[in-house]
Amino acid sequence: MTSQAYEVALFADFFAQDLPAILNRFTLHSESAHRMHAREVVFEPFDAQNQRDAGTEPVLLRARRELLDPDSQWVLYSYLKPESVRVHPEATVRPWATCQIAGDALTFASALGYMQVRSISAHRRSQIYKRGYVFRRGSLVIQMFQQEHADPKTGKPMPAHVDTLWEVEVKTAAPVRNTQQTPLSRSLDAVLEVQLLMKGLLDLRRQDV
Repeated sequence: MTSQAYEVALFADFFAQDLPAILNRFTLHSESAHRMHAREVVFEPFDAQNQRDAGTEPVLLRARRELLDPDSQWVLYSYLKPESVRVHPEATVRPWATCQIAGDALTFASALGYMQVRSISAHRRSQIYKRGYVFRRGSLVIQMFQQEHADPKTGKPMPAHVDTLWEVEVKTAAPVRNTQQTPLSRSLDAVLEVQLLMKGLLDLRRQDV
């Protein structure tokens, strides 16, 4: 029997005027850094509305692809509900499954019984683009980005407004299994160390997403 795999994460956002100072501090305390421009497409089960009507929140699938790397493949991933704040008050800990997709992610998701989310509400966009920076620090990946929305006619990303908030995600780069060799406490310590490094510049916090 295999143990559940988790992601451990902290989140924050900040105004564009603070970008230079935050960018410099992340760069100083990271092993590598590069630009990112990713496309993310959200899928829900074909019977998602029936599940909601029955009082169950459907499990969403997300497909992600890095646009700056012409050879990059789609990555399909999904999260379950975060662990209780009583169990992990310091950071978001949520079950996480991921796999690489060779070929068309939309076709693959459809074969699994999923379709692209059709809602265009502010909280449930079917497609977004993220442009910014990625930092690596040990077992963690730090993403710092602005969201770009897709043009409803062309599907292409539209540049973010100059005042668009920057978002930060500090998280484990790969799913972590809570074992004696890889205890969750080690990942929690790693993200909390980044929280401490950014104190005074960035308010990294737990977030139920």
